[in-house]
Amino acid sequence: MITLTTYEWVPDFAAPLMRAFRVRWALEEAGLPCRVRTVKFGPEQRSPGHLARQPFGQAPAIEEDGLTLFESGAIALYIAEKSETLLPKAPAERARAIAWLFAALNSVEILIQELAGIDLFHAEEAWARERRPQVEDQVRDRLSLLQDVLGDKDYLESRFTVGDLMMSDVLRILQHTDLLEDFPALNAYKKRCGARPAFQRALKGQLEGFREVA
Repeated sequence: MITLTTYEWVPDFAAPLMRAFRVRWALEEAGLPCRVRTVKFGPEQRSPGHLARQPFGQAPAIEEDGLTLFESGAIALYIAEKSETLLPKAPAERARAIAWLFAALNSVEILIQELAGIDLFHAEEAWARERRPQVEDQVRDRLSLLQDVLGDKDYLESRFTVGDLMMSDVLRILQHTDLLEDFPALNAYKKRCGARPAFQRALKGQLEGFREVA
């Protein structure tokens, strides 16, 4: 059985968005159970035991049958390899799903995360007020291109894959803004992915875990 390491506690605003959620969601889609281990912010993050699981002292990480793996994208792909729900068998479809997973992390999240960092942690600083319009323009441009690709399809390819799991979760980072209202197809796409029963089970598990500690 997979053991998932995540944080013991995070602030309320961050609880639904922690990257361990991606792992939980992938596990739910694949129908795989897991054990949960928690790590506290602070010294425990730099403990030898945790650094052996996650070399940068972060979360999530997983362990299974002697394998230790970190980074949410790599973990999601590892889980997807176990489930045709997340990763098609046909080589071309499989490659496209993996491409979208990487696109979510490298082409979209990197911009959205900068915007979220400004808004949530530095909004009152002079440099942030100057930088934010540039970042928002970059995010809007990337969202426009993504919406063009999606078109009138339900998912980025012919059906839901791990690429959609990752992309829709990245779009959730914008929930503190109204940016997606200007991209109705993407907004509907995010909601469609979030309506999946596996998503709902994963979110319930993530939030309940943090509430138990609080």
